[in-house]
Amino acid sequence: MIDYAKAWDLQHQLFQATIDRKIANRALPEGEQVATEDHLLFCEHPHVFTLGKSGKATHLLLNEQGLREKGVRFFPIDRGGDITYHGPGQIVGYPIFDLDHHFTDIHRFLRTLEEAVIGTLGAYGIKAGRIQGLTGVWLDLDDPTEARKICAFGIRASRWVTMHGFAFNVNTDLSYFQHIVPCGIPDKGVTSLSKELGCEVPMQEVKERLKVELADLFDVELVRG
Repeated sequence: MIDYAKAWDLQHQLFQATIDRKIANRALPEGEQVATEDHLLFCEHPHVFTLGKSGKATHLLLNEQGLREKGVRFFPIDRGGDITYHGPGQIVGYPIFDLDHHFTDIHRFLRTLEEAVIGTLGAYGIKAGRIQGLTGVWLDLDDPTEARKICAFGIRASRWVTMHGFAFNVNTDLSYFQHIVPCGIPDKGVTSLSKELGCEVPMQEVKERLKVELADLFDVELVRG
């Protein structure tokens, strides 16, 4: 559990250090260049709404007093996408990846993150997928009246280095989504893994499964402590 602003600062530090390393490498002979590192942060945040660069402030349905009463902070931030909620019981994943290690394709990067969540849900017997034109992982995607999002995505990238990432509802209190238009989509609901299974799910168990899926899809070795 970490304050959103502190996590944002940490992301920026890792993000900028990776970019600075890439720029510095350009002035060095190939044999003297220092490889960049990828970082994957998993955390939970106290209640917070974040609004991406392409989002609309009107999609926040609380005024300042309402935010105080609900104990929620609000941050306009530097990622893509619209408004979303972060809170306890949600796995917020921040991949600070140098895509030069993998593939230089932002759309493929997002689809790969989605696929890791889809695979994780599959391990719990839940069929999930994508809705064309709507970033995220969805359940009952073939039924417009029942389709609901279980994981939201929004990233920033520069020089093929990424930051921000995804918010995967595991044991999330979904009532907070009633105070926003989630991801700017008014006609779709949200859900969580615990709601779908009818019971609380161990967070660490889900994180471990998600790490396996990500390591497999990005073709990296999973280092275990």
